Amino acid sequence: MGNKTLVYKAKVTQNIDESLKHLQRLNNAFEELNKHYPLPFDQKSYQSILASNQNLAYSDQVIYRFSKLQDVMGAKLFKALLLYQGENIDRPFLDILNSLERMNIIDVEEWFEIRDLRNEIAHDYEDNEQIAIEILNSIYELKQELENIINNIQKMLKL
Repeated sequence: MGNKTLVYKAKVTQNIDESLKHLQRLNNAFEELNKHYPLPFDQKSYQSILASNQNLAYSDQVIYRFSKLQDVMGAKLFKALLLYQGENIDRPFLDILNSLERMNIIDVEEWFEIRDLRNEIAHDYEDNEQIAIEILNSIYELKQELENIINNIQKMLKL
């Protein structure tokens, strides 16, 4: 292995570690919320979450960690993986996603669903409880796909 390959592999490993940190904290926050409120959340459980500073903090952590996880994977991990595989990353992001799909790392349509949710979070959702509930429930559903992507990369690299 050349020096570049070792550097790229180290970058992939570093990005996986960062992704796993966000995923673990996301899962921990959901575990804490699920101790008090069954998933998926409904209007009643969301009202209770809002009434508790601690549970509201867990709710905020869910949203923050999901956003950070999606950012790290989309902005860093995918490109580092392709560099390690010897591919050019100076191309449109859709081409990068299509390469990852050919490698059986991601499903492009599911990635766009994750990205769309991330973009929805970036807008102010706090004034609309129904949207906030939908966001939390969607994160719960989609976090497994993010974990699957990380697992696929780890399997491919035998990490």
